[in-house]
Amino acid sequence: MSTIEGLSAVSTADLLKKSSKIESIGEGEDFAEHLKSALNEVNDLQKTSEQALGDMATGQVKDLHQAALAIGKAETSMKLMLEIRNKALSAYKELGRTQL
Repeated sequence: MSTIEGLSAVSTADLLKKSSKIESIGEGEDFAEHLKSALNEVNDLQKTSEQALGDMATGQVKDLHQAALAIGKAETSMKLMLEIRNKALSAYKELGRTQL
């Protein structure tokens, strides 16, 4: 079996050194804060969508196109949030099945 020039083997120690550098670099928000802000953003989009639907129902809508866009954004963001939730639950269940 021939080796490809320019590539070297990666050891576990090298990977651990790189991951510790990555952890020390971040001065930003943690995961919980990102999740909370994303949920708040989805909630705001849902409120805007409800307002647009109410305006459409009562005939007070000023711009039908903008109302349709607000409803579409809210729908898409809710679908994305549900998919993220499903992936997180799947990962949590997978961790519970792992044997130590």
